[in-house]
Order: sequence, then C-alpha cells, then structure tokens
Amino acid sequence: MMSNLFSIFDPTTEISNLPLNWTSTIIGLMLIPTSIWLIPSRNSMTMSVLMNKMHQEMKTISSKGSINSGNTFILTSLFLMILANNFLGLFPYIFTSTSHLTLTLTLALPMWVSFMLFGWIKNTNHMFEHLVPQGTPTMLMPFMVIIETISNLIRPGTLAVRLTANMIAGHLLLTLLGNNGPSMSHTMLSILITAQILLLILEAAVAIIQSYVFAILSTLYSSEVN
Repeated sequence: MMSNLFSIFDPTTEISNLPLNWTSTIIGLMLIPTSIWLIPSRNSMTMSVLMNKMHQEMKTISSKGSINSGNTFILTSLFLMILANNFLGLFPYIFTSTSHLTLTLTLALPMWVSFMLFGWIKNTNHMFEHLVPQGTPTMLMPFMVIIETISNLIRPGTLAVRLTANMIAGHLLLTLLGNNGPSMSHTMLSILITAQILLLILEAAVAIIQSYVFAILSTLYSSEVN
C-alpha cells in the first residue's frame, strides 16, 4: 500500500490481482431492488421526476439537433451514474471511483472527442466561427484563435479534474479529522463529531452539485457543435 497522504484512495484491495475496489462503480445497480422498476413506488416516482427535470434542463440549453439525436437522455444517464457513485463514496469502506482520473477522464475524454469530430466534420464553418468571437478586433483575432483553441483542448481535463478534486478534497478532510479522534478529550471529541456530521452533509451537497455540473457542462459542449 502507498505510504503517503493519499494511500486511502489507492485501489489496492484485490483477489488474484483483480482490483475489487472498482466494483463500487456498478455495485449500486446490484443493490437496487427489482421492485423499484416493476411496481410504482415513491422511489420510482422520485427517479422519474429527477430524470424529467434533468431532461428539461438539458433540453433548454441544448440545440435542436442534439435533442433529436437523444443526447439529453445519454447525459441524464451520465448524471445519474456519477451521482450514484458520488453517494456510494460517502459510505464507510466503499471505494470512491469518481475520485480517480482513471474514471473521470474515461467519461470526459470520449465525449469531448466525439463532440469535436462531429462538429468539425458536419459543421466546419460553425466551428471556425467559434474560434473568433463576434466583435473581436482584427489585430486580436490571431490571439483569440490561440486562446479559444487552448480552451477547447483543456475542456476534458477540466471536467475530469474538477470532479476528482472536489471528491478527494472532502474525503481527505473527513479522513484527517477522523484520525485525530482517538487522541482528543471528550469535549473536543463531541465537537469533532459535530464537525464531521456537518462536513458529511456538505459532501452530500457536493456529490449532487458536481454530478450536475459535469452533466450540464457536457450538454453545453455538445450544444456548441450544432
């Protein structure tokens, strides 16, 4: 095991060289009872409302072409997947797969590449227009092309790092505070427990917000190529 500060996030649990920590990415599907899909319940109604809200949100900021191709449903499913994995990571002894660039880059990079290929092949003139914002002075046009090109190239990296960094930061803070518990007095321990509970609530909010941000930014990137 790694002996540094981030060793808790290192996927080292394995049997016969099979990394079992990564099974947390799909373990949520195994825990969902079949009745949630077969019999109408509060869980199924909540899930339906959530998906409809996300679909309408993405439909609002998407272009007409991306709606017809069903991109909003793909991105809504992506939102639910990231949200489930973020929440699973809040439970003790469950590996947080979204805190690793291995997963987040795997989600962000193929989407960005597909958006860029579609845009440059199908809407080449439109993509060139995006490199020079309207109203840019003639002298600044070469610099704007360079800046816009760099901003396009780093998009998958910023998507992946944003999600990973936010998930690691809260978990690391919870871990560092929790490790100081055995050496504290009873008064300080009660304060620490209260702080841990508040941080856990904050982490739950971060889990929702970061999955929403990932899905919405992906939707914005897809709308720019149409």
